[in-house]
Amino acid sequence: MLRNYFLVAWRNLLRNRTFTLINVTGLALGLATCILIMLYVVDEWSYDRFHERADQIVRVVFKGKTEGGSINEAHVMPPVARTLQASFPEVAEATRLRLAGSPLISYGSKSLRESVMAFADSNIFRVFTLPLLKGDSKTALIKPSSLVISETVARNYFGEADPIGKILEIKAWKSSYQVTGVMQDMPKNSHFHVDILASMSGLAEAQSTTWLTSEFFTYLRLTPGTDVTQLERKLPPIVSRYMGPQLEQAFGMPYETFRNKGNALGLFLQPLTDIHLRSDFAYDLSAPGNLQTVYISSIIAGLMLLVACINFMNLSSAGASRRGREVGIRKVLGSGQSELMKQFLFESILLTGLALFLSLLLVDLTLPAFNELAGKHLSFPFFTHPLLFIGLLVLGLLVGVAAGSYPAFFLSSFQPMAVLKGGGFQIKTSKGSIHFRSSLVVFQFFVSIALIIATTVVYRQLSYIQHKELGYNKDEVIVLPETWALGSNESAFRQRLLQDSRVQSVSASVYLPAGPSSNNNFFLSPETNPGLLVKTLRYDIDEAYIPTLNIRIAAGRNFSPRFATDSTGILLNETAVRSMGWTGNVLGRTLATHSNNGHRSTYHVIGVVKDFHFRSLHELITPLVMVQAQSGGTLIVKAKAGDVAGLLRTMQQVWSQYHAEVPFSYSFLNDRFSNTYQIEQKTGTLLSVFAGLTIFVACLGLFGLVTFTTQQRTKEIGVRKVLGASVGSILALLSKEFLQLVGLAFLLAIPLAGYVTHEWLQQFAYRISLEWWVFVLAGALALSIALLTVSVQSIKAALVNPVKSLKSE
Repeated sequence: MLRNYFLVAWRNLLRNRTFTLINVTGLALGLATCILIMLYVVDEWSYDRFHERADQIVRVVFKGKTEGGSINEAHVMPPVARTLQASFPEVAEATRLRLAGSPLISYGSKSLRESVMAFADSNIFRVFTLPLLKGDSKTALIKPSSLVISETVARNYFGEADPIGKILEIKAWKSSYQVTGVMQDMPKNSHFHVDILASMSGLAEAQSTTWLTSEFFTYLRLTPGTDVTQLERKLPPIVSRYMGPQLEQAFGMPYETFRNKGNALGLFLQPLTDIHLRSDFAYDLSAPGNLQTVYISSIIAGLMLLVACINFMNLSSAGASRRGREVGIRKVLGSGQSELMKQFLFESILLTGLALFLSLLLVDLTLPAFNELAGKHLSFPFFTHPLLFIGLLVLGLLVGVAAGSYPAFFLSSFQPMAVLKGGGFQIKTSKGSIHFRSSLVVFQFFVSIALIIATTVVYRQLSYIQHKELGYNKDEVIVLPETWALGSNESAFRQRLLQDSRVQSVSASVYLPAGPSSNNNFFLSPETNPGLLVKTLRYDIDEAYIPTLNIRIAAGRNFSPRFATDSTGILLNETAVRSMGWTGNVLGRTLATHSNNGHRSTYHVIGVVKDFHFRSLHELITPLVMVQAQSGGTLIVKAKAGDVAGLLRTMQQVWSQYHAEVPFSYSFLNDRFSNTYQIEQKTGTLLSVFAGLTIFVACLGLFGLVTFTTQQRTKEIGVRKVLGASVGSILALLSKEFLQLVGLAFLLAIPLAGYVTHEWLQQFAYRISLEWWVFVLAGALALSIALLTVSVQSIKAALVNPVKSLKSE
C-alpha cells in the first residue's frame, strides 16, 4: 500500500512540475528561514544557562532617582558583597568582578593585548561554572598577584608548555602575576567574556568601605528555594544603615531628609538568566541583547512558515478541480474517504520531505552570512546532534500534516456525482460567501505589507539617528586611545600633531560623547539652595575640547589658560541650568560638591554650553558639567577634510619613534557613534531580508494561483479575443481580483503595523513620527509587486493565439 501511495504521489508531482517547484521552493524558504531564526532565538535565550546553578544566581544592581536624572548601574560598591553575605543566611556565596581592560601583557619577548582582564574574588568558581583544566579552583585566586588564564591565552603565550607557575608582566602597571590556573574558554552565550582573572586580594580599592563609589559587579549564589523578591525587600534597611551615614557626611544632609526631598537610592537583585535580554543598565559588562528583537524574530519565523504552508494549501485546493474527476472515479471504484486522505497526506509529507532536504542545504549555505548579519557564532550540527535531527524530522512531519490536512479533507470529501459533472468550492462564513483561497492570499500579503512598513520605519529611524543634529561635530574626528603609554612623551606627541597642517586641533580627554567613555557621577548643590542635590555627569576636559568637537557656547566663555581662576571654574549644559532652578544670567553663580570624606569644594560658573547628545538617543539629555582638569591617556584629534589616510600614516610613524609599549591604534568618532546602534542596524537588515523572503514566497503562491486561473480560463480568454478584446482588457480581467485582495490586505495591515512600529519607537527618546506616506508607500510597493507577478502570466495567456486557446479542450 505504501509503495502505491508513493508511486501515485510521485507521478502526480511530476505531472504538475510547476506547482511542485513552487511548493517545494516556498516550503524550503519558509523552513530555512524558520530554522535560522530559531537558532538565533534559542541562542539568545540560552545566555548564562550553562552555569550549573544558574537559577540560584543573581546580580546586585544599583538604582536611584535624584534631581537631574536617574541612576541605573550594573555595578555596586566594594563592601556590598561581604555585607549581604554576612547579613542574610539566604546568601550562600557572594563574589565580585572588577574590569581591568585589555592591558599589554608580556612573557619573555612575546607581548599581546587582545585579552580581556578582570579582577575576581577567589570564590568566583564556587558561584559560576568555569571549569579549570589546570590548577585548583579552591586556591587559584587566593594569593595576591595570582591569575587564571583561558586555554586560548595559555596557547597564545606558552604553546604546548605547562603555564602553571609562569610569570606574566603588565609593564604599564609595573606588576608581575603568576599563572595559577587554566580555565576553559568562556562560552559565547555568556553576558561577560573574560580571558584572564586576576586575584582581587591584590587590589587595594577592593578592600574599601565606601558606599558612595561603585565599580564592582557583584553576584550572589542563593540557597535553594530562596524567594528573590522576598530577599530584595530586605535590602532597603541595608542601604539606610551603611550608605546613609556616609551620604550625610559627604553632603551634609541626613539620609531621611534626602529621601523626603523625593530622592531614592537602592540595591536590587537581577536573576542571572535575565541579564542578557532584560538589562538597560549603564556601564554593563557587555552590550545586552534585545528582547523585542527576539520576540519579533520568533513571530517572523512563525509567520514565514505559515505563509509557506498557506501557499501549499492554496495551490493544492486551487488544483482540486483538476483532480476532482480522479477522486470521483476512485470513489466510484470503491476507495473510501480515509484511503484518499492518506494518499493526499502522503503526497504532502513527501513534498515537505523534499522541501526540508532543500531547506537544510539552504541553512548550511546561508548560515555564515546570517551570522555576519546577526553578529553571532551560530552552528548547525544537524548530523552530529541526535535531538536536533529528530526535532527537524518531527517538524517536517508536522508541517507536512498541517499543510496537507486541509487539501486532504477538501479533496477526499468530493461527492462522485458532483465532481464528475464539474463543480466548485466555497466556504460559507458569517459575512457571506468568500473564496477560501482568497482569504489565504489576503493573509499572505497582510504579513508582507506589515513587514514592509516595519522595515521602512526602522530604516527611517536609523537615518534620523545618523543625520540628527547632535550638538557637536563628529566628522573627521580621530580618537587615539592609550596615549598614556607614551609616558612623558605624550605632550611632545601632541605638539607634533599640532604642527601638522592637516590637523585642526587636539584635545586630551578620556571623556567622549560617543562609544565607550569614562564616566563620573557628580552631585552638586547651588549655593543659594543647599538642600537641592542635583545628579550630573562630569567631564574632565582641557581648553581645546570645546573647539575640537565644535560644541556651541550659549553664554559665557570656554576655559582659557589666561585665567588662573578657571581651576575652580565650571561649564554647565542647558539642562543642568534648568535642573538648578536658575533663570536669567547664571554666570558667576556658585555650586558646591562634597567628597566621600566630607571635604567641600566650590565651583563658579564661567559658561553654559548648548545641550548636546553625549549619550545614546535612547536617552534624554541629562545634566552635564565640565571642569578643567588634566585628563590624559586619550587624544581627540580634529582633522581637516582631505588627506585623513595620510595623516593616520604620519601619526603611526611619529608614534613608533617614541617606542611605546602599546601599538598605535585609533578609531573615528563617527564609527563609535554608529556602533552605538548596532542592534537597531542589525534589526533593520534582518527585517529587510525577512520581508523580502516573505514577499517572494507570497508572490510564488500568487504566481501559482494566476497560472492555475489562466489555465482554467483558457477558452474564455480565446472567446474574448475572437470577439475583439484587447490584451490590456484581458490583463485587467485576470488582475482585478488579485489586486483587490492585496488592497484588502493593505487595509488590514495598517493598524497592526502602525501599533507595532509605534511601540518600537517608544524606546527612543528622540524619534521620527509615523507619517501617512510610509503606509501608502508600503501598499503601493506591495500592489506593484503583485501586479508584476500577475502580469507575467496574464500577458502570456493574453498573447496566445485564440485558435490555439479554443482547441485546448
